Amino acid sequence: MVSPSTEISPETAAPAEAPADLPPPQARPRSRSLAHGLVDDLSGRIRSQVLRPGDKLPTESAIMQTYGVSRTVVREALSKLQAAGLVETRHGIGTFVLAARPGGIFRLDPADMGNSIDAIAVLELRISLETEAAGLASNRRGERDLADMRDALSAFAAAVAAGTDTVEPDFRFHLAIARATGNRYFADILDHLGATIIPRTRITATRIPREDQSNYLQRVNREHDEIFEAIARGDAESARAAMRVHLTNSRERLLRARAAAQAAQVAQQAAPDSSPGGN
Repeated sequence: MVSPSTEISPETAAPAEAPADLPPPQARPRSRSLAHGLVDDLSGRIRSQVLRPGDKLPTESAIMQTYGVSRTVVREALSKLQAAGLVETRHGIGTFVLAARPGGIFRLDPADMGNSIDAIAVLELRISLETEAAGLASNRRGERDLADMRDALSAFAAAVAAGTDTVEPDFRFHLAIARATGNRYFADILDHLGATIIPRTRITATRIPREDQSNYLQRVNREHDEIFEAIARGDAESARAAMRVHLTNSRERLLRARAAAQAAQVAQQAAPDSSPGGN
């Protein structure tokens, strides 16, 4: 739990080293800017150790009241913090600060930059498409649909435990949700795109360090569980939110990998030639 000395209050909402007042309610910018402000504030507190690994963040409602923002803004901000590896949401318990990890989870070869741009574009399409599909599926799914989703999740978990390929059950889970909408066009689009919608199939040069691979895939499966549980209980709003968080996390991880690859490429080009014939 966050101790009283680290709880977020209106008086201490901005980090000491970079104070930033949120716009007044009557002149607020669009929610994306508010979400970025919230991300900046919370990530600053985490990196400065005001919020330490293991601390539990305040509830969504408490953050909404403290910062004067909507639930949508809070959820977008939390999804970005999750994607950055700063926090982890545990269903039914809360959101907790994670210990910092050196480097990033994804490593992307600069030679594969074109594919990363394509994968990001596909993820943007999926965020729009599958967020609504999850909401519709929560209201229309049958027992057979739920069984298909459970089978895919079980296969994913078994593949993680065995260290085998998780792409097929990952795609199968998303396709089962599309079919559960009862609208064949959702499934037709995913069928047309095929398993290449899963980013790690499109970025052949993306590497996850061996020591982080299991943790990464377990996190993905927890995100899947959040989606499934919302659909199973018929909660359309939560199903949409869980799907958006899941796909936004994938996009943010890939964006960070691309930025790191770009920086590495620039550094390599700027470095003096160290070959035997170099100056």
